[in-house]
Amino acid sequence: MIIEHSSNLIAKIEPIRAFQDNYIWAISNKQLLVVVDPVEAKPVFDFIKAEQVTLCAIMITHKHHDHIGGVKELLHTFPDIQIFAPKNSNLDFPFTAVKDGDSFLIKRINLHYSVLETPGHTLDHIVYLDEKNLFCGDTLFACGCGRLFEGTYEQMYSSLKKLKRLHPATKVFCAHEYTLNNIKFAMTVCKNNKLIHERYEACKDLSLTLPSSIEDELKTNPFFLAQDVDQFKEYRLKKDAF
Repeated sequence: MIIEHSSNLIAKIEPIRAFQDNYIWAISNKQLLVVVDPVEAKPVFDFIKAEQVTLCAIMITHKHHDHIGGVKELLHTFPDIQIFAPKNSNLDFPFTAVKDGDSFLIKRINLHYSVLETPGHTLDHIVYLDEKNLFCGDTLFACGCGRLFEGTYEQMYSSLKKLKRLHPATKVFCAHEYTLNNIKFAMTVCKNNKLIHERYEACKDLSLTLPSSIEDELKTNPFFLAQDVDQFKEYRLKKDAF
């Protein structure tokens, strides 16, 4: 159960661009900042300086370097921050371990989040959500899903089914700008889906295509539209070669 918290509703969510296509999601009020999957420290420091906020917490979805690369440098400057990460991650910095079904409070900024385990891309992958927003790392992308580095097709299919059950209005904040390539692929396997073509037209000239929504994904994401795990596997293998 996701409990509504007014402090979450008024928090501002903005992208911090990093590397070629990464997004570090910045969740802030007027004084404090939480970041999701900080691959680099410098763009976070630049955001902090520009917005005049103080970092108070980090949320990590999984162990890959392009999601945790900036943590140690941020921790050095802000040693008292809370760090949340998957229970079964082997990370070389201190963190509060969270698992499927957990809910937690980021104390200083008074933000509440729930956790779902979504193995597939990696075995440790989790997502964070409140009543309006989903921070899903590399499990779900706009019109796509993450590659399977550790998990099985059955695990990833099951993980996506969890996300399909979220409220359709839930905003989807994934960690990479892969949308146009994903839509181009979707048009090859769902040729008769006019909504996918409409999505391409709506996104083709945008540099920022996120957030998406669960409703958008239910209508146009081939991995959400897959009828069973066999079709999901077929689509995933085709996307890997696309």
